[in-house]
Amino acid sequence: MHTKSRRMWALALSGAIVLAACGGFGCADSDQTGQGGGAVNGGSQQREDRPDSRSGDSSGVIVEEMVDQSPEAQADDSGRTPFLPADATVTEFGDEIIRSEIRPFYGRSWDIDWGIRLVEFIELSPGGPPRDGIPSIDQPRFFSTADALARAKASAPVIQFEINGDVRAYPLDILIWHEIVNDVVGGVPVAVTYCPLCNSAIAYDRRVEGETFEFGVSGLLRNSDLVMYDRSTESLWQQIGGKAIVGSMVGARLTPLAAPIVSLGQFAESFPAGLVMSRDTGFNAPYGRLPGAYVGYDTDNTPFLFKGDGDNRLDATARVVALEAGGEPIAYPFSLLKELGAVNDVRGGEELVVFWIAGAQSALDSSDLTESRDVGSTGVFRRGLNGQTLTFAPNPNDPGVTFIDIETGSVWNIFGKAVAGELARSELDALIHGNHFWFSWSAFEPDVTLITGTP
Repeated sequence: MHTKSRRMWALALSGAIVLAACGGFGCADSDQTGQGGGAVNGGSQQREDRPDSRSGDSSGVIVEEMVDQSPEAQADDSGRTPFLPADATVTEFGDEIIRSEIRPFYGRSWDIDWGIRLVEFIELSPGGPPRDGIPSIDQPRFFSTADALARAKASAPVIQFEINGDVRAYPLDILIWHEIVNDVVGGVPVAVTYCPLCNSAIAYDRRVEGETFEFGVSGLLRNSDLVMYDRSTESLWQQIGGKAIVGSMVGARLTPLAAPIVSLGQFAESFPAGLVMSRDTGFNAPYGRLPGAYVGYDTDNTPFLFKGDGDNRLDATARVVALEAGGEPIAYPFSLLKELGAVNDVRGGEELVVFWIAGAQSALDSSDLTESRDVGSTGVFRRGLNGQTLTFAPNPNDPGVTFIDIETGSVWNIFGKAVAGELARSELDALIHGNHFWFSWSAFEPDVTLITGTP
C-alpha cells in the first residue's frame, strides 16, 4: 500500500477509535493516569452545555428559517459586522443545500451562518472525528515543575507560555490528544493550541472586542491545519493566522501570543516556580503514547489531506521557525539553525536573532514519546536592548546550551534571559514564532522568504 494511502487509512482508523467512547475518549470519573494528587485548577470554567445539545430534528440537522445574509442585513447591534471584509462571500443557501450538502458533510448539527465566508467550501475537509470528537480541555489542572519532572523526561516537549508573570507549560503529549486548551493565565483568557498535522503550536488571546470566546475542535481541516470553532457563534477559525473564515465572525482575527516549544527540563530550569499542565484532564487518553497515525509523521513528507501543490524548496515536513517581521513572512529551517546555533538577521525592519539548542524531543516520531528523537528548541528575539544592538553566538564555554553576546560577553539562555555577565537579569523582547512544518507555513504564506544560509 502506498505510504500516503497507509497514512489516510491509519488516520481514519484513529478517528473511528476516537469516536467510540464518550465524545472522544472514555470520561474519567477519577484520575486514571497515576497523577491524581497535587494538581491545581486552572482559571477556566467547564462548559455545561455542549454544542451537540442544541435542538434539531431527528436527523441531527438544524433547519433554520432563511434570513437575508447580506452585509446590510447583518448590520445589527451584535458588534460583529464591522469585521466583515470587502472580499467576504455572502450567499443565501436554501434549506435543501443546508440539509444535504453542508451540515451532514461537516459532522454534527451546526448553528452557523454558512453563507458568510472567506474561503470556498472545497478548501475544507473533514479530518475524521466530528466536531468535539477531539475534545478541548476547558478546565486544565497544573503541577509544580518538580512534580512534573518526577513524572516525565526532561526532554519532553512543552509549549511555554507566560503572561503577567504567570508562567505555564503545556505538554505536547497531552495536547496531541486535545489540540486546544481554554485557560486563563495571568488574568487573561487564552487558547493554547496545537495542530499535530502541521506541528503548529500557537497561543491566542480569546477576547475579541471585549467578548470572550471559548474554542473547540471543529473536525475540519484546511491546508491540513486545525480549524477551530467558537462556542458562542459557531464560526470557524483557522489555527494558523487566527482568522475567522466562516460564520458571523468572518474577518475577525485573534491576537497571537508568544508560545515557543521547548523541553520540560529547559522550562523547569528557567521557571522553577512555573506550572505544568497535568494529565488529570478528566479524559482517559493514553498520554505519553502517540496515536498510530502520527508515528513517524514528521519524516513521512505526505501531509494528510493537504490539497495544495506544495513548495519544493524544502521537504514538506521539514521543521522551520516561522514568523512575520514587519509584515514579512520568514522561515528559518531547523537544519540551518542546528548548524549555526544562532542566526542574527534584519527582516522587515526588525533586528532579530533566532536561537536553537538541542534537548527537546519530537512529538511526532516514536509511538512511545519517551523514545522520540531530539529535534531541539528555538527562541526568536529582538536584538535591541537599552539602545544597543547585540550580536549573538553559541557560548564556546557551554556549547549547545547557552549563547553569548559579542558586545558584552553576557550569557543568555533559550528564553532570551541573560543569566550571567554584565547584562545579567536582562531580558530580550520575544518575537512570536512557530516551529511549523514547511508545507503548512508556505501554504498560508506563499510569498515566504526562506533563509537558506547565513544572512
